[in-house]
Amino acid sequence: MNYLKSIGKNAKKAFEDLKNVNHKKIKKVLENYNQSLLKHTNEIIRENLKDVKNVKRKHLVDRLILNKKRIEGIRHSINEIAKFKDPIGRVLETWRRPNNLTIRKITTPIGVIGVIYESRPNVTADVAALCLKSGNCSILRGGSEAFNSNRLLANLFRENLKKNYINQNCVQFIENKNRKIVDRLLSKMSAYIDVIVPRGGKGLVAKVQKFSNVHVIGHLEGLCHIYVDKTANIKMAIELITNAKMRRTSICGAVETLLIEEKALNSHAKEIINTLLSLGCEVRADKKVNKLFKGKLKKAVEKDWKTEYLDAIISIKAVKNVKGAIEHILKYGTMHTDSIITNNKKNAEIFLNGVNSSIAMHNVSTQFADGGEFGFGGEIGISTNKLPPRGPVGINQLTSYKYLVSGKGIVRP
Repeated sequence: MNYLKSIGKNAKKAFEDLKNVNHKKIKKVLENYNQSLLKHTNEIIRENLKDVKNVKRKHLVDRLILNKKRIEGIRHSINEIAKFKDPIGRVLETWRRPNNLTIRKITTPIGVIGVIYESRPNVTADVAALCLKSGNCSILRGGSEAFNSNRLLANLFRENLKKNYINQNCVQFIENKNRKIVDRLLSKMSAYIDVIVPRGGKGLVAKVQKFSNVHVIGHLEGLCHIYVDKTANIKMAIELITNAKMRRTSICGAVETLLIEEKALNSHAKEIINTLLSLGCEVRADKKVNKLFKGKLKKAVEKDWKTEYLDAIISIKAVKNVKGAIEHILKYGTMHTDSIITNNKKNAEIFLNGVNSSIAMHNVSTQFADGGEFGFGGEIGISTNKLPPRGPVGINQLTSYKYLVSGKGIVRP
């Protein structure tokens, strides 16, 4: 526990120090970090290979791998984040009251942000960069399966902070692998951590719900849906669905459940499903869908509608209409990303307004649920909270605000 408290105290001190750092220096740190990632590419890949060899849950391998292409992707994100203007101190609104009271609403940093995440080492770089750029400090608790990769990426960032005479503890990586660390982060660190961002599956969700007494920006499960109605262009539907499922099965924006209008079963379902099967995707279907295949598909059960597979598996259900699709999503969805494929504008509007997703899409692959694709440079996560921030959380979403009120000796009567 003293270990965590020490990290918390260091983060608080670093946050106070960061308030006095010129934003040009922050930009310089990110530019230097970008070069460090290039210089140390081979070392990063070597450390990552240690993690890949040790991983026990094989479905995590795709999320875990760092190769030259993915490191270039991380560098691109850092480069994009570095280019953004300083998000702190921006005047959001100004107004004057009848009594000549002047009120300004300006952006401020949040403070210390704790991030708990699994598998994906690129999160280490993205979070460190986004938090620093928005004037915040970060405490990182990555999954043990990516320990070597995460530690090196964090240490390289800290080296570049030191190089630019900025407190290294603006970014801290928790090297203690004890699983109880997560419980303590959630329940014992409210004096040091302002916001917790959990990125993970059911186990982490349960921990957050049980232990957290710190405000949470929830990046929880990505149980994404696509609904296809009878007016959908079949060629477009196949392209979107196969991309949404098979481009990268292990990311939170991968579609997990396909809903098809009953009147589109004969015209659309068979061709879509045969394409998925030809790509090596396991299909689990309800009775109505399975009837098209004479019961040869794997039968979908109640658990399938609640499962984020993160694998080449999809569950498929027939629904009566767009309202039936919305009812299913409201019952089983996780408020992440849901899409409709239709040429009917009215159905599109009903769907987009009816689902409670943080990202609702029309004729778009769910794999676009990503801060980089939204033009944010990267993301700290996809927030599935109902309260803001929602959706991809970039630098502008990592700010708070305060009101500056001024006058000339104004007293309230």
